[in-house]
Amino acid sequence: MTRPNSNPVHERYAARLVDQTALLTAAVDGADRAAPVPGCPGWTLAHLLRHVGGAHRWAETIVRTRATEPVPDEQVNDVTPKEDDDLGALADWLMEGAERFADTLRATDEDVPVWTVAPGGTPRFWARRMTFETVVHRFDATAAVGAAYALDADVALDGLDEWLEFSTLPQAYESPEARRALIGPGRSVHFHATDAPEGTGEWLIDLSGEPFTWSHAHKKATVAVRGPLADLLLLLYQRRSPVPADGIEVLGDEGLFGDWVTGAGAWLRR
Repeated sequence: MTRPNSNPVHERYAARLVDQTALLTAAVDGADRAAPVPGCPGWTLAHLLRHVGGAHRWAETIVRTRATEPVPDEQVNDVTPKEDDDLGALADWLMEGAERFADTLRATDEDVPVWTVAPGGTPRFWARRMTFETVVHRFDATAAVGAAYALDADVALDGLDEWLEFSTLPQAYESPEARRALIGPGRSVHFHATDAPEGTGEWLIDLSGEPFTWSHAHKKATVAVRGPLADLLLLLYQRRSPVPADGIEVLGDEGLFGDWVTGAGAWLRR
């Protein structure tokens, strides 16, 4: 008899993590390890795989050990390739780390307290964060090799929710001054995903005062952004540009939108 899954959230993210990592490794199969990565200036594919694999192992350590304080993250940031690095071997190593993290998630209660870099305090934070770390860097890998990129609607919707949740946090910004510069009477940003399932795909970010808030809502805003789900997510991560010919439109105060994306995404670029 199959035992019911007691960690459905972890199961969902574990499956997504493994799937996205498998797609990433498949994209770079046979590629040149020295191929430059457009979304990560100065990095090659070898740097990219070392970074993603290190991030998975870092998060897995936090969850497995039930860490309640910061864990050293050298393996995330020290990604200089070794002279004998082989891209195929790095891809295997990356896949192994993703599967290990997935197994750890499945074996861990969803509510156990662990240290997180933003509000959350449970393994769910790391399950979700590492999923989208992989989703975005999979795009980087496909861009490096000139391959096509697609993303399921439910994954893209969740990724947009996560980014927008982070965008309301004070620690997401470089400084209090950068955050305050975005505040203004009635200021808001509206997102509309043109290919979202019916009843989904609308977001409103209120910048009229502290605290910043976001909601799933349709409302007139200072600036409105329209485009396909995957492209909106990549736009927030500054992997896409708002080009109408590509189906991405910015209507209204383009300067506010640019300042907000740059400011709110600061912590994800550190």
